[in-house]
Amino acid sequence: MFRTIDNHLKIWSERKDRKVLLFRGARQVGKTYAIRTLGKQFRRMVEINFETRRKVHAFFAETLDPAEIVKKLEYYLDTKITPGETLLFFDEIQVCPDALRSLRYFYEEMPELHVVAAGSLLEFALAELPSFGVGRIESLYLHPMSFREFLTALGSERSIELIQQASPERPIDPVLHGKFLEQMKVFQLIGGLPEVVRGYVDDRDLRRCRDILDDLVRGMESDFAKYKVRSPVARLRETFASVAIQSGAKFKYTAVGEDSSSLYRDALELLVKAGLVCRAHHTTGAGIPLGAGVDPRRFKAVLFDSGVYQRIMRLDLSKYVTSDFPAIINRGPLAEIAVGNELVKGRGPKEVPELYYWHREARASTAEVDYLVENKNRVIPIEVKAGTSAKMKSLRLFIEEKKIPTGVRFSSDNFSREGAVVSIPLYAAGFCEEYDWLV
Repeated sequence: MFRTIDNHLKIWSERKDRKVLLFRGARQVGKTYAIRTLGKQFRRMVEINFETRRKVHAFFAETLDPAEIVKKLEYYLDTKITPGETLLFFDEIQVCPDALRSLRYFYEEMPELHVVAAGSLLEFALAELPSFGVGRIESLYLHPMSFREFLTALGSERSIELIQQASPERPIDPVLHGKFLEQMKVFQLIGGLPEVVRGYVDDRDLRRCRDILDDLVRGMESDFAKYKVRSPVARLRETFASVAIQSGAKFKYTAVGEDSSSLYRDALELLVKAGLVCRAHHTTGAGIPLGAGVDPRRFKAVLFDSGVYQRIMRLDLSKYVTSDFPAIINRGPLAEIAVGNELVKGRGPKEVPELYYWHREARASTAEVDYLVENKNRVIPIEVKAGTSAKMKSLRLFIEEKKIPTGVRFSSDNFSREGAVVSIPLYAAGFCEEYDWLV
């Protein structure tokens, strides 16, 4: 399946000034598949998986000299590694810290060799290195598939063009709008993990997707054993489940379990580093950058994939499939999670995943805006709702208080505009960065 990341990887491979590439992201998002796809453009690809080839670790323990390492790999694998012709891929590199240390030297001493390193628990390994190759290594982040990529997998590239060209002045044809909403309903339920999307594309069977998701979630929880030096498996599972349960609200450590808040704080931090959770930071929203007004004590925790959320929560798929779209939006925070995921993916692979929201607690005047984003040096407030724009009290309050020219409402409605509030269909959440008319 084509992924947007393929274009970014191709551009990297063709740059003369490229650095060693560190490919980051959670498990099961498709990192290895994407690199193998890139490898088809080379005369030869050499792949080293440090989990399955433990003997190779010794090559990096003995020396960090790239020429010596390459020579040993050539003999061990009985292959040739030629700069300009070979893609050297280090997979699960977090298992071998010495290999991580060597990456900076590949850039310095063998810059013509294409080197990519990937791993799903990289953040843990990087945190333990006293220094890393700043200025010598670049990162790309891979997330689960976006709705745009889901449409591509379905063979609906023309639908993407229509959504890209739409605006309040040029709304989507009502029949096509209904079709896109149904596709978005399915996408919210199955999420964007490639194996699940592939299962749906092949069979259009939501029950099979459910079974695949259950297996993947169990695999993620099994991976918690790899964090156990830092946090017990049971505590990580409690925290992971609590992130789903507390979705859409301020995250409270006291709501997780009976342990102290500091222990759950550590567990959540591990889940964030593993790419399974993204924090939505509370911010004043006073201006750009949004991070300048963050209150670190207040945040929402957003699971990295809506399909994973629905399986943790054991949602009744039959009710969701037979319900109309507004009913789905009103039934829990599924749509809010899906929009948050799309906003992260829409920002591209070079940025660290971050989200922001605004909340005001005042007597008789509580208000909350689901997300705040930066677009062309402006703050844009976003609410995910099923109601009419006239009921967007918190959104309108933020617009008036902060003197913001435009606010966005994601819902089942077509593209439209009412004063300062722009209605955008949920299926277009990942396209907002491209809408020049939005600001």
